[in-house]
Amino acid sequence: MIVIDKLCYLSKLRYVNPIEKFAFAVLTLIFLVVSRSIAMGVMVLILNGYLTVRLGGIPSRRYVHLMVVPLTFIVLSILAIIINISKVPLEAFAIPVGSYYITSGWDNIMRCLQLVVTAMSSVSCLYFLALNTTMTDILGVMRKLYCPKLMCELMLLIYRFIFVLLDTAYHIKTAQTARLGYGTYKKSLNDFSSLVQTLFIRSMKKSNALYDSMEARGYDGEINVLEENYPISKRNVLLITLFESALLLMVIWIKLKG
Repeated sequence: MIVIDKLCYLSKLRYVNPIEKFAFAVLTLIFLVVSRSIAMGVMVLILNGYLTVRLGGIPSRRYVHLMVVPLTFIVLSILAIIINISKVPLEAFAIPVGSYYITSGWDNIMRCLQLVVTAMSSVSCLYFLALNTTMTDILGVMRKLYCPKLMCELMLLIYRFIFVLLDTAYHIKTAQTARLGYGTYKKSLNDFSSLVQTLFIRSMKKSNALYDSMEARGYDGEINVLEENYPISKRNVLLITLFESALLLMVIWIKLKG
């Protein structure tokens, strides 16, 4: 299983009503993107970390590791915004290189800090939903929100084939390693290309076999999945309403002030 999927099934918040978790994550994400406030981003980042690690029971080391992955890409992306090459030095820092300066201004640094905090807090919202809600529950919420059936079907099939591809790739690589593959750099490239070719062929065969099995079981263009009924917690609904109302007021205040 994928690590995120495995952690999701072990989460203590798994059996909380998925509509409550979906509403909290999506509404918070929308308010973060609209406001782009550093204070709001830090607050949401801490809250989602507390909910996921403390209440959800997700190991803190796993959570930090998952957060570091997008942080790495974000930091590499903002370097292009921070660093400027100019003949005129800016106020934040200026490193002379010949007749030019590698420089940046405080406005650029604050914009990048705002971008990093907004992006990471938004990622924490998605992690809260993904680490505490199964894919079938998320699709169930989307069906209740009258999302197009085709989109739900494609999401379910893509989700299923991720495991098919990973399982197939794992067995192919294990067989290659048992035959002393990936010994040198050149051999690693050859073995990897062979893995990709074999993976494509086997995945096509498995997809055809899966479709045949679905047809044999009466597939009529719609995948019907049994959904669990989760009780709605009035306490959770009240807390989510109060929190999202507070975020909405913060967004209005930030926009009026700006």
